[in-house]
Amino acid sequence: MAAVGPLGRIARLGSSICRNQRLICNRSSQRRGIASCVDPAHGLSEEQKEFQEVAFNFAANEMAPHMAEWDQKEIFPIETMRKAAQLGFGGIYVHPDVGGTGLSRLDTSVIFEALSTGCVSTTAYISIHNMCAWMIDTFGNTEQREKFCPDLCSMEKFASYCLTEPGSGSDAASLLTTAQLKGDHYILNGSKAFISGGGDTDVYIVMCRTGAKGAKGISCVVVEKGTPGLNFGKKEKKIGWNSQPTRAVIFEDCAVPVANRLGAEGQGFTMAMKGLNGGRINIASCSLGAAHACVQLARDHLLVRKQFGETLSNNQYLQFKLAEMATKLVASRLLVRGAATALQENRPDAICNQALQMHGGYGYLKDYAVQQFVRDIRVHQILEGTNEVMRMIISRNLLTES
Repeated sequence: MAAVGPLGRIARLGSSICRNQRLICNRSSQRRGIASCVDPAHGLSEEQKEFQEVAFNFAANEMAPHMAEWDQKEIFPIETMRKAAQLGFGGIYVHPDVGGTGLSRLDTSVIFEALSTGCVSTTAYISIHNMCAWMIDTFGNTEQREKFCPDLCSMEKFASYCLTEPGSGSDAASLLTTAQLKGDHYILNGSKAFISGGGDTDVYIVMCRTGAKGAKGISCVVVEKGTPGLNFGKKEKKIGWNSQPTRAVIFEDCAVPVANRLGAEGQGFTMAMKGLNGGRINIASCSLGAAHACVQLARDHLLVRKQFGETLSNNQYLQFKLAEMATKLVASRLLVRGAATALQENRPDAICNQALQMHGGYGYLKDYAVQQFVRDIRVHQILEGTNEVMRMIISRNLLTES
């Protein structure tokens, strides 16, 4: 298939979706019901506004109506994600020559923020899938890129990132999964924990130990579903992120071709960290989408909920709280978008908690979407590096650079 320009697929298919649903992609923030002071389109180019609108429309029409059901029934919405892939969202920052959309990190952040207003959990998985596709695109050779990337970008196949182990989380360099070279195969033994998509996905990007202890002994291999010796644990029961399955990934004398190794032996840890640098921005962008949606939900609730004969929107204390939430949302968005250029990370979770508080007892009911946003983003303080690890990285940078 001939490669398309970075915006070609999104614009063409997005226009079709908007036309079919009688939506106009360049409608104003007022028509979307977004207050101008928190409009996520501020500062974006016209092209960026176009694909942001496509993502918002997809979130509103294909994701939000099903968000609660996916959560309650723990549905992995494969067909919906494949529809997103038709818009170019399966390989957003993968090169076009292997089926990707070829957009920038900032563009990616804008898209993930918009998609998350429809379902944080599903968008977070899409972001992980994108990270995996990018790793193969970036570190793989021509044969590997051509073999894996087209199916990942179309989401005919789905990917999982396998770094965390039962005994190694923040200290990722201490991982114990081994890969012993035997002929033209590596024999993998060990297990990975908390793997998003585990058991339901097709391609596993696995960090494993091919050498001595420490980061320099780690390599990265691609393991395909169906490989003998590849097994999975039970599906975990989680408080959030329920539209994506989470399982342990277990290797028992699992033979993986040497041809599936990305880069050279010993480069795996560097690849893993570079993947996470982008992954952190992606997850932060998902948090932004949740925060944006919660500000909108809180505002709408204050406008209709009455106490003491008047709407809550007339209460000055709540007005000030809403203003604080809006300020933090915009500040966080600016920081995340700046980080997208520099590959750094930020997360605005407190906004969602305040939005739930404004709903009072209603916010604790599952009939109200705000509670799901709160549940789904809680894990964002843990994955892709805990909050404490992020602080450690920042302080290390401050203390080692003169």
